Parts: sequence; C-alpha cells; structure tokens
Amino acid sequence: MIPKHEPVFALIDCNSFYASCERVFRPDLAKTPIVVLSNNDGCVIARSADAKPFIRMGEPYFQIKDKLRAHGILAFSSNYALYGDISERVMTVIESMVPASETYSIDEKFADLTGMQGDLERLGRDIRARVFQYTGIPVGVGIAGTKTLAKLANHAAKKWQKITGGVVDLRRVEVRDWVLKKTEVGDVWGVGRRMQAHFQGMGINTAWDLAHANAWALRKQFNVVIEKTARELAGTPCLELDEPDPPRQEICCSRMFGQRVTDLEGLHQAVASYTMRAAEKMRNQGSVCKKIRVAIRTGMFSPDEAKYANGALVELPYPTADTRLMVKAAAQALERLYRPGYRYSKAEIMLVDLRQRGEYTQDLFAEVQAPSATKVMGVLDEINGKWGRGTLRLASVPSEPEWKMRRELLSRAYTTRLADLMTVR
Repeated sequence: MIPKHEPVFALIDCNSFYASCERVFRPDLAKTPIVVLSNNDGCVIARSADAKPFIRMGEPYFQIKDKLRAHGILAFSSNYALYGDISERVMTVIESMVPASETYSIDEKFADLTGMQGDLERLGRDIRARVFQYTGIPVGVGIAGTKTLAKLANHAAKKWQKITGGVVDLRRVEVRDWVLKKTEVGDVWGVGRRMQAHFQGMGINTAWDLAHANAWALRKQFNVVIEKTARELAGTPCLELDEPDPPRQEICCSRMFGQRVTDLEGLHQAVASYTMRAAEKMRNQGSVCKKIRVAIRTGMFSPDEAKYANGALVELPYPTADTRLMVKAAAQALERLYRPGYRYSKAEIMLVDLRQRGEYTQDLFAEVQAPSATKVMGVLDEINGKWGRGTLRLASVPSEPEWKMRRELLSRAYTTRLADLMTVR
C-alpha cells in the first residue's frame, strides 16, 4: 500500500545530458557513441550510454584518440551555450507540470508532488514523454517519499530502463526494499565511491544495509549528512526543496587560455571579457560591486617555463554595476600586475563584497551610479539575453580572440546564434 498525505518527491534527471544535447539537432548521431570534452578539449566529462563501456570519465583526450576511432566514438568540445539553453527548456517543461520544484543541477530537477491526486507513476511517464517531445532530451523519473529515495529511484529507472521504462516509484515498501538491496552503498546520493570503502569495513555494503544502520552512530563516526542519508533511505524525510539561493557575495570568472599569452594587450582583452561576464552575472542577481580582484598566472606545471602569479584588489569610486567602469578599473589593476617575459596561462576576475542596491551606507554627498548608466546596462543585458551572449559588447572585448578557450570539436550553437540556425531545403 502507498501511504496517503505523506511527502512525495520526484527527481527528473536527463540521460547523458551533454551527449543528448549534441544529438538533438543531429538525428544522424542517434546510434553513434559520443563523448564530450572539458575546457580546452582536455578530458572526457560526459559520455553517451553506448560510449561508457569503452571510455572512462576523466580520460585525457590526447591519450584516447586512437581508442575513439577504433570504436567509432565521436568527440565534441563543450558547447555551453547549447547545453544551457536546452537545460532551460527542459526545466520550463517540468515546471509546467508540477506544483513546486527545485533545479538541482543543469540536468536535474526535484519536484514536490505532495498532495497531488491520481497515478503519480503515470504523471512521471507523462513528464518523460512531454520533455522528449518538446526538447528531444530523454529523462528518467524517480518517485519516493524522500529526496534521497527519489534519487535512488531515478538511478534504478536508468539502470533497469528496459524493465522500468524510465520511471520508478519507490513508495511501495516491497519495491523500495528490492531496490535498496540491489544498490551498492557507493551508488547512494551523498555517499560516493570514496566513502564506500569505510562502509564496507563496517559491513555496510548496500543501500539496504545503510538504511538499517544506527543513524546516531553514523552521525558520531561521520557527520550529520550521512545520518540524514541513512534516515532518508529508511523513509524518514530530512530534506525539503531548497529555497532560492540568496544573492552571492562574491562572483568569480576565470578561464585557462587556449594558448599562452605573452603581451599586455592579450591580457587586457581577457580581463575585459571576464569582467564583462562577471558583471552580467552580478546584475542578474540585482547586486552592485565596490571592489574587484584581478589575478594572472603562468603555467605552474611546465618545468621549462618561468613561474609567476600575482593578484591585486582595486576599489571602485562608488558601488556600481556598470561594466564600463569595472573594466576600466580591472585594466588599471592588470597594468600593475603585468610583467613582460612570461607566458601567461590564466586570468581571473573576482567581484567581492557584493551588496544589493541600497545596502551600502554612503556619505550623503558621495558619488553614485548615474541612472543613465543603469539604463545602458539594462539595454545591454536585454539585447544579449534575446540574441545571445556577446551580441553587444565593449570594444575592448574581441569576438574571436587568439587566447580563447580551445574548442576544436565544437558543434554549432543551434539555439543561440542566428548564423548557426538549421537550414531546411
């Protein structure tokens, strides 16, 4: 029997999300194994299901090129614009079908189904069908009385997809117990492989064992997170949907360069680009900034390159969200840091001590950001939000810099760049 009037959670998780995004506009790749690479085409960070038997997560791309060719596996550079846009579409579809939800990651969303009438497993299948119909992304749905069990149900829905059809409801005790006994403790949300060895030494080998362990003893030996995990596996809700995160007090934007930068002009471009991106994030949460930290460094692991790293904190004349003023201040800090003769590999911009508008206590006659600047930044964000990031930018930010992140296997920005729109003939 399924208890009534008790908490019910669902976890909707996209299957092999990055790889699935690459297939949405490429139906010819439906049966082609795919891997997606990290920044600068470094290592494997995502795999389609049919690539997993041959490629491990984290394998360096330069080491596995022959193996990829041998198994007919196609590699892609990370296309963050595509993944972000499709993620937003997936989440919007889910939100239209549930009363409350929490976006857990770019490809996962918890939903609170408490009090909903009808067949919730059927609802899970409807969500799965509609997300695929509207976005082309396959998802799994796990339903249970706690968030940890919902995560476990989702794991089971994917692991035994041919049997489950991609949806598992663990509210029935007999189903929950079967899945708990079949799941290794290392596959439990919040445990992981690193802690698995500790549990195995205690005779805790499965999720079932953890659910029936002494929760207070686990708290003393490990921490409160493990205690809550055990209680949730046993069916006691300890976690609720998270409230929206408060505005961040720091925002950082940093990237490794696609190739070493040796001149001040190249560093100026990178710092301006990163400052512009950080300022955009800051305005999205309604904050203003009074201080900026700029840092640059060379490669730290090459024995043949001279090492140098330094940073500087610069204070703005008044709290602002004006990208133009922030870029100017960051450039002045960079000029103090730059030393010729080095091969720089990374730059970092950090906006610190952020506040909401009106939270700074200023002198009555202190200078403040002009209303015209606020309007200009609003127009900038509106245009870039509608037509894609970088459509409107400062003159100091080039569209195709030499130092940009290396993405030699990048797919088209099918959803965010006009030039990359599909052509139907």
